[in-house]
Amino acid sequence: METVAYRVVRSNRRTVAIQITEEGVLVRAPRAMTDRQIREFVQSKERWIRTHLQKMPPVQPPFSKEIVAALSRQAQLVIPQKVAHYARVVGVTYGNITIRSQRTRWGSCSGKGNLNFNCLLMLAPEEVLDYVIVHELCHRKQMNHSPAFWALVTQALPHWQDCRRWLRQNGAALIRRLPK
Repeated sequence: METVAYRVVRSNRRTVAIQITEEGVLVRAPRAMTDRQIREFVQSKERWIRTHLQKMPPVQPPFSKEIVAALSRQAQLVIPQKVAHYARVVGVTYGNITIRSQRTRWGSCSGKGNLNFNCLLMLAPEEVLDYVIVHELCHRKQMNHSPAFWALVTQALPHWQDCRRWLRQNGAALIRRLPK
C-alpha cells in the first residue's frame, strides 16, 4: 500500500495534528519535531487518514462568471418578492435589497435596514433561502443574536434549525465554487 502524501506546516505549537482539507492531508507540527517523527506519526494514523479522505466530497470546478451572473439575475427576480412576503410576516420594513456573490456571508442587514443576499442562495433549497431572508429581516427588530432574536426567527419559521444545518453542511462547498 502506498503511503499517504501530506504537507507539513511547522509552528510554535506544542502538539502535532492532522487536518484533511480539499488540497489533501495537512500535518501541523511543532518546530522541534523531526521529519522522521512526523512520518512515524502519519504512518500511525494512516487508517484514520484514509477513512477521512474517502469521506471527502469530490472537488467541484468553479462556476463561470456567466453562471454567477445568471444566478444574480435570478436572485434579483426571486428574492425581493420573498423579502416583501416575509417582511409582512415578521412585521418590519426594509430599505434597499442588494444581490452579491460573497465569500463570507449568505446575507446581512445594515443599521439602515438595507439587505444584502448572496446569489448562491439560488442553488440552495427554497426553505434555506426563506431562512436567510427571515434571519435578516428579524435583525430589523433585534440587531443581535440574542434569545429574543431567535424567538422572532422561530415565530416566522419554526424549522429554521434544519435550514441553518443545511447551510453549515453544504454552504462552504458552494462558496468554494465562486470564481477567484
